[in-house]
Amino acid sequence: MSDGARRSDELVRRRSVRFRLLAIALLPMLVILPLLLGVAIFRWNAKFDAALISKVNGDLTIAHQYLARILEKTGVQVRALGLSARFHEVLAPDARGSLRDLLDETRKEIGLDFLYLTNDRGDVLASSPPLQRRPRHDWPIVMAALSGKVAATGVDIFGNDELAAISPALAERARLDLVPTPNAVPTDRSTETRGMVVHAASRAMLPDGGAAALVGGTLLNQNLEFIDTINDLVYRAASLPEGSQGTATLFLDDVRISTNVRLFEGRRALGTRVSAAVRSAVLGEGRTWLDSAFVVNDWYISAYEPLVDSFGKRVGMLYVGFLEKPFSEAKYQTLAIIIAAFIAITAATVPIFLRWATSIFMPLERVTATIGEVERGNLSARTKMPVLGDEIGRVAVHLDSLLDQIQERDRQLREWNEELNVRVLERTRDLEHANLKLEATTKQLIMSEKLAAIGEITAGVAHEINNPIAVMQGNLDVVRSVFGADADKAKVEFRLLDEQIHRISQIVTKLLQFARPEEYAGYVERHAPASVISDCLPLVQHLLNKTEIAVVRDDRASRLVLMNRNELQQVLVNLIVNAIHAMPDGGTLTLRSFDAERDGHQGVAIEVTDTGIGMSNEVIEKIFDPFYTTKRRQGTGLGLSISQTLIKRQGGQITAESHLGSGSTFTMWLPEAT
Repeated sequence: MSDGARRSDELVRRRSVRFRLLAIALLPMLVILPLLLGVAIFRWNAKFDAALISKVNGDLTIAHQYLARILEKTGVQVRALGLSARFHEVLAPDARGSLRDLLDETRKEIGLDFLYLTNDRGDVLASSPPLQRRPRHDWPIVMAALSGKVAATGVDIFGNDELAAISPALAERARLDLVPTPNAVPTDRSTETRGMVVHAASRAMLPDGGAAALVGGTLLNQNLEFIDTINDLVYRAASLPEGSQGTATLFLDDVRISTNVRLFEGRRALGTRVSAAVRSAVLGEGRTWLDSAFVVNDWYISAYEPLVDSFGKRVGMLYVGFLEKPFSEAKYQTLAIIIAAFIAITAATVPIFLRWATSIFMPLERVTATIGEVERGNLSARTKMPVLGDEIGRVAVHLDSLLDQIQERDRQLREWNEELNVRVLERTRDLEHANLKLEATTKQLIMSEKLAAIGEITAGVAHEINNPIAVMQGNLDVVRSVFGADADKAKVEFRLLDEQIHRISQIVTKLLQFARPEEYAGYVERHAPASVISDCLPLVQHLLNKTEIAVVRDDRASRLVLMNRNELQQVLVNLIVNAIHAMPDGGTLTLRSFDAERDGHQGVAIEVTDTGIGMSNEVIEKIFDPFYTTKRRQGTGLGLSISQTLIKRQGGQITAESHLGSGSTFTMWLPEAT
């Protein structure tokens, strides 16, 4: 069937009532509804993810408020000590109690790691625990308290030496071995020795009227009570679905110094580091991170916010998050249920729609089929539909009545036509006989004139070609005699020249055979395919030398073929040259010969296979057409057409198989010589 006929049938099907009814019935269910469902699922998925981000943002707000509350509480407690009557009593000259004892008692009571009183010169008047050496005096919080601010609090980073000056135990508690963490920023450090401290200072007046400051702090490194309290506040029991887990972490720079994230069972992930992406966003850019993140060994819905010290620098992060996997599983399970429900509903309702549509388009198709039968000449075709009360039934009955009338009119017309044909035949019989004689005579005259003209042209061409061939053959003999014994060094080349000159002579002979078939008689010989292939390869060796093509031989044919040797060489050389042209960048040329049977006849198959660019199906359908070529200006388009003609003349056949990008195979089959 032609492309035009297929397009016409497709157009008819699209315009049919069946097609339109099925489209009306199934389009909403199978197209519109899935699109709407897809859009709804997409928006729901986005809202679901947004809800998770919103929740973790709220969790971060709670953790932030708790930390702010700790800072505020520490400042209030230090300030309360500075304003207390007992504090002023122990500062009096006739004090009965010890200031150091008061500081030690108060520090333990409010849960501080250190508490000391310093004057505006940086001298420590009393401390708990006893300081090892004079502490750093230029903290902004301390300076603010000395300058008149009632109380100042913040988060500060103490170096290990500064912690050791307060207490060797604090310096040891701050030390953490860094754990190699994937995706973290590369570092040469192996330990973290700095400490993150909740730092508070409150103004105090000395008995001599001098300014002083009460300074206290709590080390947050490995402060598990602090981080567990945040986790308990944020993620109460039943606040997350079963299987999920809430976590909280305090970072010094990008190192976890206090966390309830587990590195493995029984060990917290202290000393592990945050990923480079989170570090860049939070510490580098000062943004709050609200997104999914890989935390130690699993994915968490995470929230990170930067922590700023009293100098205004970003020195750490506060993190809260919960395990993402249970939410993802719940989301995918919900999606699976929705899709399964849609498929089940569709599977249940589509057959009902099809049954309703069938009750409408089946009668219409019956009417259409009847009209088609009538158009093809079957005037006895009828719908034979029962009388129904609807419009389609009335149309069918009316159609059958019209067809009865048409059949009767057609019968009458046929009778009149037969009578007229008899009369016309009697009048035209003699004229047809005369026309046949005239046509035969005309054809004979035209053929005689064509053959005469071709004979004259061919004889002239043959004469003009034979003269230079004779000169070439004579000169070749002279060259051979001049070289004498040295001519054996080019024995193969001389033989090839002789063969090709002989081949030209044979072509001239065939032209003369075409012009004067009665004067020439061609001859065929029995040949082994392997020997013919071997003779062809030197003829194309100059083309093979120009590219990196490997030649593979597989000669398994045991039978002989009956064909003119030059014609067989002509076909093989044409196929090999085409294969070489298909592999401009090199490849493998495979030449196979083997016994093969075709249509019950014994024969020999010769295959020429390349690993070149290949051909499309459209090209394969046309390659044997005369004048069709894919080589543009380099070819005439006659090679394969002539080869097919030569092979068919011997009762054989050439076929081709090819795929774009994977090469081509041409198979030549010839019957066995008997």
